[in-house]
Amino acid sequence: MVFADHGQFYLQDVEAHDQEMRSGGAMDPDRAPAGWTHDAVYLHRIGVEPHSISVGTARSDFVETSFQLHEAPSPELPQAEHIVEADLQIPTGALSIHGCFEDPGPEHRVNLPAGRYRVRVSYVPSDPPEADGNPDEPGDYFRYCVEMWPAPEPAGLVVVRQGPNPWAG
Repeated sequence: MVFADHGQFYLQDVEAHDQEMRSGGAMDPDRAPAGWTHDAVYLHRIGVEPHSISVGTARSDFVETSFQLHEAPSPELPQAEHIVEADLQIPTGALSIHGCFEDPGPEHRVNLPAGRYRVRVSYVPSDPPEADGNPDEPGDYFRYCVEMWPAPEPAGLVVVRQGPNPWAG
């Protein structure tokens, strides 16, 4: 479970992302906050920045998440309503999975070989979680399945399966 404050959580190389933002990336007037362009909000459901992917969620609440690291792409989840893929550079070898107002401590960290990875986020409709969540918080329930594998060559963002729009209701 991850707390998706403001309807999002991060997959991030925190050190590399912070360094990029301090070196002027945050001051770029063409940069959308957390990568949330119009298409990111309405089509992709993820915001992409250097060393960071913001996963948009249907609820601002604790959300069910899973993470798997593979050697190569795995088959797509047939029950997923929406699937999107993008590259993520992790130069420090420390991936953090955390909510936007959480301090990304060691409990949020996954250590892996430094490099470029392909990230697939699948939005799988689910039932409310048995623990944690707030039943009064509006929004649909999804399980956010994150899969990653090494990507030797860069590739662009791809919506593999487009879910309905509007989707968070």
